[in-house]
Amino acid sequence: MKNIEFLRFLPLQGPNIWTYRSALEVWIDIGELEDFPSNTIPGFTDRLTTWLPTLIEHRCSYEVRGGFVQRLHEGTWPGHILEHVTLELQNLAGLPGGFGKARETNVRGVYKVVVRARHETVTRAALYAARDLVMAAIENRPFSVDAALEKLRGMVDKLCLGPSTACIVDAAEERRIPTIRLSEGNLVQLGHGCRQRRIWTAESDQTGAIAESISRDKDLTKTLLENCGLRVPEGRLVDSPEDAWNAAEDIGLPVVVKPCDANHGRGVFIDLNTREEIETAYKVALDEGSGVLVERYVSGLEHRLLIVGGKLAAAARGEPIFIVGDGKSTVQQLLDELNRDPRRGLLEEHLLDPVLLEREPAAVLELQRQNLTTESVPASGRRVLLLRNGNVSADVTDQVHPSVAAAASLAARIVGLDIAGVDIVAEDISRPLADQGGAIVEVNAGPGLLMHLKPSEGAARPVGEAIVDNLFRDDENGRIPIVGITGTHGKTTIARLVARIIHLSGKHVGLACGDGLYFGERLVERGNRANWAAAHRVLLNRAVEAAVFENSSVAILSEGLAYDRCLVGVVANIDPTDSLPEYYIENAEQLATKVKRTQVDLVLPDGAAVLNADDPLVADMAQLCDGEVIFFSVDPASPLVAEHRSQGKRAVLLRGGDVIQVEGASETRVSSVDAIPLTEKGAVAYQVENVLAAVGAAWALGITPDLIRAGIELFGTEQAEEQGFTFKTQAA
Repeated sequence: MKNIEFLRFLPLQGPNIWTYRSALEVWIDIGELEDFPSNTIPGFTDRLTTWLPTLIEHRCSYEVRGGFVQRLHEGTWPGHILEHVTLELQNLAGLPGGFGKARETNVRGVYKVVVRARHETVTRAALYAARDLVMAAIENRPFSVDAALEKLRGMVDKLCLGPSTACIVDAAEERRIPTIRLSEGNLVQLGHGCRQRRIWTAESDQTGAIAESISRDKDLTKTLLENCGLRVPEGRLVDSPEDAWNAAEDIGLPVVVKPCDANHGRGVFIDLNTREEIETAYKVALDEGSGVLVERYVSGLEHRLLIVGGKLAAAARGEPIFIVGDGKSTVQQLLDELNRDPRRGLLEEHLLDPVLLEREPAAVLELQRQNLTTESVPASGRRVLLLRNGNVSADVTDQVHPSVAAAASLAARIVGLDIAGVDIVAEDISRPLADQGGAIVEVNAGPGLLMHLKPSEGAARPVGEAIVDNLFRDDENGRIPIVGITGTHGKTTIARLVARIIHLSGKHVGLACGDGLYFGERLVERGNRANWAAAHRVLLNRAVEAAVFENSSVAILSEGLAYDRCLVGVVANIDPTDSLPEYYIENAEQLATKVKRTQVDLVLPDGAAVLNADDPLVADMAQLCDGEVIFFSVDPASPLVAEHRSQGKRAVLLRGGDVIQVEGASETRVSSVDAIPLTEKGAVAYQVENVLAAVGAAWALGITPDLIRAGIELFGTEQAEEQGFTFKTQAA
């Protein structure tokens, strides 16, 4: 029976043997299909490319447009096809990501398929849908691509980051700032440990609660702005329909009636001229908020100015919304046609809001003013006004007068917002407000960004970049020093030693290793915590100034790493008999070249890999490192180290019973093995190697020889050593 069977899913939540990004690895068994490549199945390629014509964009190994389709015609196997179909379904559902791999194992018919996974649940669903689609194409039976995409798009809308948050995350990643999603919503951590910042859509951890509360109180906001000399519309709070009319008479018609604390423009009525209109508007506005404001009507269009860190980042203009009669269709039919615009919708990804009369009482009022109902049939060519200030979506950033930008910046500072959406009504945003009677009408916290990312007119603006640049200086990347340690033997000891030395240097260190999870002097959890979850907890901790992680081969293969890059990567050794056949890793060479190398791949350009010069499989990884390489060796005459030193590079050696740091021709004695309890005066050879590796890692971190000496000589001498540190611990 021809079929594609899913055997195992491995959610790789961080960098892994395939990619620096999170991915989903699935093991599949294609059974009899091993004997049926794509070019042997009649009509298969035509059916597949008819259902998914955008597969023509997949370049595949040929690195040209149409490369994958060429492979289909030449003959390729279901694992490879499943990879590409999954990626394309994700892309069409709004979750782009071009990385994918399909590799056969040593078991006939069993393949590993890996695809980029921005959200594991969505990618898993895409894999199932891709399998069903591929099998339908193989068996020549119907398949609804539209239905599959509708389901996936719904999942993307519900589960993935909204466009405003996503643009900030993308900007952070462009600057190589690590990001961690903290909730199922839009709360995201930028950076690690004590250097992290947090965002929630267009709010940050610099957005004060008091400032946000002020922005919600429109009357208070207006009072504060007016007291500082900014132009705002005259008006006041009212407490009844009659009071609303009295206020309008005092101010002078026309007026605006709106809730004092609602948002998104709900319950806002503008250009009101009669008592009936004002009293009707009062009742609707009261339902939308806790109080009602009556203000002078300011003539002009609404503009949204995005202020980030006191600077204008973007500006957009709103336009009136009309429908145009055709002499046959009713107002409701014309309205339905307007709402069929794919840009209109209720989700955050939609640029324009739908005009729904049950949600827009202001539109109902406009129809009444024009003596129309939903059943009326406007004459051909008649323009019917629905909303005087519709969606704000046309970019006008380059048109904003400097004095207007300055006023908006001052308004944000007065309220106290680091990120603010300042609403200004003006006839012409390129002229000073005083010249045209314009005014600031609102200051909003957490402003939407989509209007600036996908404007209906004009250029998109890099608003995510502006927010990230406001959170991090040019010389900041949100990173703390991270040391990652892998190898066959000694990982836990090296991790403990390095953490101990970092602690002595004065940093609050987080450690996740085979002995437990530690924060500073505190043992939080006992037992093996050399895994993704424990390391993730360390990176979330705002007190942590440096982190040390032990990484086993199984963790790398089954979970991925919790950090995207590290300052120091240590590979201690690789046992020549080591293998992991349960993961199709058959020998030590595969373990080195496919698994352990991941730790070296993650070293930052300004970081260092600390490698065992006496282990050929480890030493060969030096060529993979983006940063510096520090070798360690118990052989003072090592040819590899000698060559390394001749180039002025660093190494840690054992010579004459002494631990020595060498850099080119210079040498610094750190300690004698006789003074290091862990080595039992040099009798335990593998512990000597562990000490050399730890010394190399600490040196790469810039820790002085004196502190390194104290760390390695005191390690193992106190009562609490069995807990993994040399100071008293306590359970959390």
